[in-house]
Amino acid sequence: MSGNLKKGDKVTWETSQGKTEGKVVKKQTSDSSIKGHKVEASKEDPQIIVESEKSGKRAAHKPESLKKA
Repeated sequence: MSGNLKKGDKVTWETSQGKTEGKVVKKQTSDSSIKGHKVEASKEDPQIIVESEKSGKRAAHKPESLKKA
């Protein structure tokens, strides 16, 4: 699904609090960190950085865990 997601796309994903909505910030293809948490990513195994509509916080997710809204 990562090929279909691009910056600005509205997406949903599941959290421990339930379904969350937000937007794609970028496709991460190299290691980085968000809020002190290591994000392991590569071109072969990218992560999608999303921003929650409700809280404005950012998180990294595997492309298959996101659905277009």
